Amino acid sequence: MGDLLLKAAIIVLNGLLWFVFILIAFLFFLGAVVIRVTTWPFDPNLRFLHQYSCVWASVYLWLNPFWSLKKSGLKNVDPKKSYVIVSNHQSWADILVLFNTFIHFKWVSKKSVFNAPFLGWNMRLNGYVPIHRGNDASREKCMDLCREWLAKGSSVLFFPEGTRSLERGKMLPFKIGAFKLAMESRRDVLPIVIRGSIDAIPKDSILLHRKSRMSVEVLPPVSIDSFLGNASGVESLMNHVRIQMNRKLG
Repeated sequence: MGDLLLKAAIIVLNGLLWFVFILIAFLFFLGAVVIRVTTWPFDPNLRFLHQYSCVWASVYLWLNPFWSLKKSGLKNVDPKKSYVIVSNHQSWADILVLFNTFIHFKWVSKKSVFNAPFLGWNMRLNGYVPIHRGNDASREKCMDLCREWLAKGSSVLFFPEGTRSLERGKMLPFKIGAFKLAMESRRDVLPIVIRGSIDAIPKDSILLHRKSRMSVEVLPPVSIDSFLGNASGVESLMNHVRIQMNRKLG
């Protein structure tokens, strides 16, 4: 009987959390539309809308009593520069964590996510960059959009693993696209390491009540200068960044 009551309580709790999640998404999306319409003439990089979206994402972190987040290394970010940002990925909560840094960026994400009600629509409003995995034409279009945003002064954010890792504290092999972009556009790479998010929303789970102590650390930018003029420069840059991130993650 006790187990049944506990399961029922968990279902009700998660239902309540998801109701709040969707209600907040609806209300904030309405605000996002207003901001997009009123700021586009003087805010070509959509910085104001992105900061609004950061608040939107942060509200989920602030309201969930089971989650906590510790941030460090934000002093490593020069707001006057644009970076190719790379982060490890273990959970949907990673998105909330990264937005809570309030760093300005354009997020590279699966094309299908852009169709999600409210959240995906807001991604379209922000000019985030879609990519269809396994599609060469989509990949090239994605890189072209990333180059355009970097040239305008916006950083771009990649999950170089390509998908979420299922092992705590371990990263999947990196895909080379973000690092090739950094070399071609002459932008430093800004590594970010997230810990503990796998407990917040595990892959293939919709539970929001799991206790999770998360942390996000922005590492010092990695200059591409020492990797230029080397035939294996892109791969060397990728391996160097992965080693730096692994040291912090382990």
